[in-house]
Amino acid sequence: MSVPGDRKYLQSHEWHKLDGPVVTIGITQIAADELTDVTFVALPKVGTKLSAGKSFGEIESVKATSDLISGISGEVIEVNDQLTANPALVNTDPYTAGWMVKVKPSSPDEMAALLDVTAYEKSSGH
Repeated sequence: MSVPGDRKYLQSHEWHKLDGPVVTIGITQIAADELTDVTFVALPKVGTKLSAGKSFGEIESVKATSDLISGISGEVIEVNDQLTANPALVNTDPYTAGWMVKVKPSSPDEMAALLDVTAYEKSSGH
């Protein structure tokens, strides 16, 4: 699966997609493939304040547990509750059904500092 060009990325494999005043965050297929079978995703509650460069949750797989990092600051306005019952959505559809949180950014200009698809693919070795 190719990495979508319509979003920004962190070297830690989180994607950030701006849609109007909202940024949706998830992890890339590269990260999902490295984790293998995702068994649990711990996400923040609606209303939680996120800080750029800080953890907002955890993802667990049969191989490892990893922090989920936000590239932007803002308030969580929606959480993908489907991941509670079916964390494998992160493996099968990380760019659409496997999204994690939607955030109202407090500093929308932070998106400009994130990696574009070319820089992300280069940094990830893919």
